[in-house]
Amino acid sequence: MRLFVESSKPIRAAATYIRMSVFVLERGIALTDEFDDKDSEEMIYAVLFKGNQPVATCRFESPKPDTLKIGRVATLKDYRGQGYGRQVITAMETKAKEVGMVHSIIHSELTAQGFYEKMGYHVASNTFMEDGVPCVVVKKEL
Repeated sequence: MRLFVESSKPIRAAATYIRMSVFVLERGIALTDEFDDKDSEEMIYAVLFKGNQPVATCRFESPKPDTLKIGRVATLKDYRGQGYGRQVITAMETKAKEVGMVHSIIHSELTAQGFYEKMGYHVASNTFMEDGVPCVVVKKEL
């Protein structure tokens, strides 16, 4: 297993591959909803590889100087349930702590809420719709 947290072209391409596979092709989320203006050359992604296969990813955003917003968390279907999503999220939390961030938030789909709660997050909002999917904000102190 190899884990990268960076904004290089190969890592951005690997993240795009996973997100396209999971969100657009598998889940039916519109391409224009999944890939937004935040997907820039400067955006940092965590990507976990099993051999040469990218298997899990997430994106690093910072809505405030002390706050990490983890977004676009995805694991390829054949690799779910093996802790790979947890690994990319933990890598982002570590990166955030290294640059002085103390809070982490995630817009969690309701179906993933329990996963994030097991990682120490708690619900901090009412349910809302994002890209046609019911979500809640979950947060934790880093």
